[in-house]
Amino acid sequence: MSVETTRRAPLMPLRQLVDRYLVLAATFNTPVALSSFGLATPETESLFSSYNEDYHISRFFQFSNSAGTSYNIDNEPATHIAIAAEISSIL
Repeated sequence: MSVETTRRAPLMPLRQLVDRYLVLAATFNTPVALSSFGLATPETESLFSSYNEDYHISRFFQFSNSAGTSYNIDNEPATHIAIAAEISSIL
């Protein structure tokens, strides 16, 4: 595995991320503050950016930028994420 691949590898498996999201949101399509995931800023930015760079995953993610701690997700500011229920099709 190359250094770049290692650096970009998600810190958390997708299933675990979705499970954590559902604990926080209770239902799909509900915006959840990125800060609620309990990760340090660099980890939050790396994790969500890496998944956002993958078309097959990112199409289920809806980032928004409103009140709260802002993160740089794939070079865009974001404070919240909503995940579509259809993500279950790839888990």
